[in-house]
Amino acid sequence: MARIVVIGAGLGAMAAAARLAVAGHRVTVYEQGPTYGGAVGRYARDGFAFDTGPGLLHLPAVYRDLFVKTGKEPLEECVELTQVDPAARHVFADGTRVDLPNASRAGTVAALDAALGAGAGERWGDFLTRAREAWDRTRRPLLEEPQPADPAPLAREPYPAPKAGLLRRPTRTLAQVGARELRDPRLAALLDAYAWAYGFDPAGAPASAAVLPYMEQTFGSWYVAGGLRALADAVYERCRKRRVEFVFDTPVVDVLEKDGRAVGVWLDGGGEVAADHVVSGAPVPALYRDQVVEWERGEDWPRHQVLGTGRVTVCLALRGAREADAVHRTVVHAEGGGPAVTVLRPDDPALRPDADHEAVTVTATVRTAPGQEWEAFADRMVEAAGRAVPGLRDRLLWRHVRTPEDVRRDTGAAEVPGPALAGAGGRLLPAANRSPLPGLYFAGGWSHPGGGLAHAGMSGALVAGLIVEGADFRGSQ
Repeated sequence: MARIVVIGAGLGAMAAAARLAVAGHRVTVYEQGPTYGGAVGRYARDGFAFDTGPGLLHLPAVYRDLFVKTGKEPLEECVELTQVDPAARHVFADGTRVDLPNASRAGTVAALDAALGAGAGERWGDFLTRAREAWDRTRRPLLEEPQPADPAPLAREPYPAPKAGLLRRPTRTLAQVGARELRDPRLAALLDAYAWAYGFDPAGAPASAAVLPYMEQTFGSWYVAGGLRALADAVYERCRKRRVEFVFDTPVVDVLEKDGRAVGVWLDGGGEVAADHVVSGAPVPALYRDQVVEWERGEDWPRHQVLGTGRVTVCLALRGAREADAVHRTVVHAEGGGPAVTVLRPDDPALRPDADHEAVTVTATVRTAPGQEWEAFADRMVEAAGRAVPGLRDRLLWRHVRTPEDVRRDTGAAEVPGPALAGAGGRLLPAANRSPLPGLYFAGGWSHPGGGLAHAGMSGALVAGLIVEGADFRGSQ
């Protein structure tokens, strides 16, 4: 039995903790804040409740696997999952609207043809075919295997050029894919919205970001009854049942090193905790300064993403019932391009005081910079949300604005990490799960395979495999 310290109680860190505990190790989690969940937070007031992190779950198979491997009760006995259909309603700047079905390529093609004109669906379908090629080329190394010691092959762009046309110019960015291949500003805006949702500016995101809409439209979008916080509750309870110990309000400030190996952690305010292995599920500054560096390259090459974007969330408490034809998710596209506003309207009694009220969450990705006026930005978000929620301003009781600085306070960084992407010269590959310091591992959205609920859960599985199986571990099967 090894002594394992886990830094942070985010979903990826807890996924690692539960798996390691089942393998017979003694696991203790130290969390700087008063609760678990990391970015999967909750804001509650006056009988209303809102998710302050992700609102939908993609690739639920990741958490099904976690629950199968760590106990008798499967995921669906611990939380209620429902496919969201339509997956999203898109409201474009010119007023065009289209409802895209959940995990139906044929249905998506038909819906786009009906709303945007004949040929629109076919162009989107052809794009998804190329996106699938990029997915097939990168799925194993980016999602299911530990990051290779030499990640150079992942620095190359996997998205294929179209096979038609006299000039097969390489498409280096997602924005170029939209302009050259989709040839409709609304289809381009649809593609851009997927990138912004994960924190990527499409003008700088590699063409390989095409895997993001492919993933959602292929595997579907799911809602957890009670909100995504209920998933964090379930993972926490699974950890507790496996005898994982949690210590809250206790920041870890550094990792102890002896004879070239991690041997424990140093707690804020003093105090050493010895460990045979340390798993960092949070961006501890000392670790990212000293450890997330690929020294073998002979240069300070930081192995974590720097996207320069964060998220603003506006929680809206509304009087009046949700209309019968309302949809769960509406994406309102900005005039002239730029980040879209996502409006989430779950029909969930657990999130509202009664049937005569509604809890609505509005989110947008922003380029983070000092001195931003968040209330004015929230005003513009609410105005955009009015295109999705009839009579919004007259129904508004109050609002709560959550800024990137609030995210920094709760998670340690204002930036929301994105999933690992191939291409872009390797700059969008996060830290490898095995650090350069033996005995120190990275889990969670800041590490391979990157941000997002599914990716965080995969990171926990990879770290547990590396510790339990050692050098023989080759990834998830």
